Amino acid sequence: MADGTALTERISEQRAGVGDPRSMLGELRRALVLVPVDGGGLWTAELGGVRWVCGFTDEAALARFAQARGPLHRPGHAEGAWEFAALRGARLLDEVIPAMGEPAGIAVNIADPDGSMLFPPVTGIVPDEVAVDREAAAGGAGSTATPGHGGGRER
Repeated sequence: MADGTALTERISEQRAGVGDPRSMLGELRRALVLVPVDGGGLWTAELGGVRWVCGFTDEAALARFAQARGPLHRPGHAEGAWEFAALRGARLLDEVIPAMGEPAGIAVNIADPDGSMLFPPVTGIVPDEVAVDREAAAGGAGSTATPGHGGGRER
């Protein structure tokens, strides 16, 4: 099983301008991504008309996010306890994103300003049928499916 170490390294390379976006996407697909769970669903944020699944490469990155957000107050759970699901990146991209029914991508390590990465809902990253640029790509305009830096906020 791939942990998030290789993905973190590919993100760092990409942010430094020396990485290969395809290699980074491959690492995302292989990695186990930790996604906070709240109210029975995966934690998401909305930014720029896109729903972002918030994922983390390891428990330390998730803990930094949880610390920045503050404790959760949920009946029946320990004060501040954050539940999470460990999902393969490929499952998030190929199954979860298409099932969301709206433009959606993955935001990785959003509590780490120098280590975050967005994987937007474009051809080459998500399945073509849910890519926001599918018509342009089908028309021969092509896609520059390059993940980007950034984060978001939840609604």
